[in-house]
Amino acid sequence: MLKRGPVPLANVAVMPSTDGSARPRHLGDLPTPALVIDVDVLDANLRTMAAVHPGAALRPHVKAHKCTSLARQQAAHGHTSFTCATPREVIGMARAGLGADLLLANEVVDPRRLAAMATAARETGAVITVAVDSAETIAAAADAGLSSVLLDVDVGLPRCGCAVDDAGRLADLARARGLEVRGVMGYEGHLMVPADGDDPDGHRRRVDEAIDRLLVAHAAVGGDVVSSGGTGTHHLHRLRPGVTEVQAGSYALMDSHYGTHGHPFGQACHVIGTVISVGRRHAVADVGLKAMGMDHGNPTTSAGAVWFLSDEHLTFAPASTAAVGDRIGVVPAHIDPTMAMHEDAWLVRGDEVIDRWPIDLRGW
Repeated sequence: MLKRGPVPLANVAVMPSTDGSARPRHLGDLPTPALVIDVDVLDANLRTMAAVHPGAALRPHVKAHKCTSLARQQAAHGHTSFTCATPREVIGMARAGLGADLLLANEVVDPRRLAAMATAARETGAVITVAVDSAETIAAAADAGLSSVLLDVDVGLPRCGCAVDDAGRLADLARARGLEVRGVMGYEGHLMVPADGDDPDGHRRRVDEAIDRLLVAHAAVGGDVVSSGGTGTHHLHRLRPGVTEVQAGSYALMDSHYGTHGHPFGQACHVIGTVISVGRRHAVADVGLKAMGMDHGNPTTSAGAVWFLSDEHLTFAPASTAAVGDRIGVVPAHIDPTMAMHEDAWLVRGDEVIDRWPIDLRGW
């Protein structure tokens, strides 16, 4: 169980293995590659973030874990509004009873997926808001029967978002289509980690400039919500007014990309692998590209220096003598895509396996 969390994981039994084998009770019993979560580190991370951004000041991003069981723990720490990246996440959260306030922070024009979200809202009572940044995305939301939107504003990341000076016009267009415009969102994803050679003041200044753009747009749009931020800038939004909610997600489990930047969160998630071959200067574990998000580079392991990954293999130079059958823990460089590659997360405390959580929000 989680160590004295607001709603500890009490009275839960480890789910049976999918292949009918004996229930894993220890790390050594798990078939590899296995995604494992240290429940005590997870609980500490959730408590730490809740102290910085309590309640509605944090809208946790479920794309970082894609797991309704973990989202329930975030809700138990006081966060009942959530950010989603896909319609599947929205619908899954709604049907899991976690739909008090769901934001799809992504543009969608597929009428079937938008209609499915509208149906989920009607059937579950979920409050679903979608991001829009154009006349086309506004029309798609309205035609599907959705009721509320946020204007997605370009604050410097070359991805989605309308121009600052077009936000007011689009808000008027959305209201003319009968949509509630709740406010604005803008993701400074290009600033989640400081640039090379950047100092804290320079990083803060660039984040402030991005949020200033968002606030200019908000003045033209109106509404109560100014949504922004992420794990890499969560601490900066505590230092300035304007943003009403922070969309952090990676903080719960962490990865090596964020782990080197001094954030007060521990590494809660590892992929456990088994050494399957040993060469003269290297060893190979069964944690390959199909088990590990690689867009932020190679993962890391305390077992040695990672050389490269291939489809099913991680080749590394062992820090000490390695033998076939050894278990190693691998830290993903990017937690979000890593979670999407696994069906289940195994909850562990030390060597003990105490539960299994389905990664049930994968897919679109």
